[in-house]
Amino acid sequence: MPLNERDRIEILMMIGVGDRMRTQQEVCRLFHEMHPDREPVSQSTVSRIERKYRELGHVRDAPRQGRPKINENVQQDVILSALENPHCTVRQVSRDLNIGKSSVSNIFKKVKYHPYRVRLIHELAEDDFDRRTEFCEYMMDHNNQNNGFIANILFSDEATFFLNGHVNRQNTRYWSQENPHWMQEYHTQHPQKVNVWAGLFIPSFSAGLSNSDAIAAPAERRTVMENGNNSALAAVLILLKYTIPHHTFKN
Repeated sequence: MPLNERDRIEILMMIGVGDRMRTQQEVCRLFHEMHPDREPVSQSTVSRIERKYRELGHVRDAPRQGRPKINENVQQDVILSALENPHCTVRQVSRDLNIGKSSVSNIFKKVKYHPYRVRLIHELAEDDFDRRTEFCEYMMDHNNQNNGFIANILFSDEATFFLNGHVNRQNTRYWSQENPHWMQEYHTQHPQKVNVWAGLFIPSFSAGLSNSDAIAAPAERRTVMENGNNSALAAVLILLKYTIPHHTFKN
């Protein structure tokens, strides 16, 4: 346990003055007798306290070194920057106000500002809701007719990587004290992009059409069902038909 200023003064009094001075070993033993529940002090600690008093005339703690605290004006400027542009970055605010990035981050943390990410949602057309209802009815009817129908479906999905600087959730922020529930619709098809396709059904998993042998079952007829509307590319369906000829494919 570190010694405070009162403990250091007590040790100085134990050392004494003139011809009634105690040795460092005696001071350590006396301090331990008076404070048996505390960690014993060492002779080097006693020597350091005595030397500091002779050199400085006191045993107070020295002023703490480090960066000065951020003043209120700078803090207000950072908050105003976030209010005027909630999508600003820490780097941008740091550059505009000429202060360190760590200072900007600390201010945001102090005022409980959090960088919320944008939530990307699929763009829905007017007839998409009817299609969803039709899909549910289709699945229920076929499942009632065949209990193993669900097990023979290969559910698939695709991830889109845009090449034109489209919105990236990792690089887009909204600084706020409360969740703004920020959403943005995005198109599922775009001319400058790369699609990665994957399929999943109960027996096994197929990634990127590279493991087609694992999903081929000559004795069974499986249905490939794309997740979402208009998400299956014609080239993918053609490739699946040639790779797994005994399966049924629906777009």
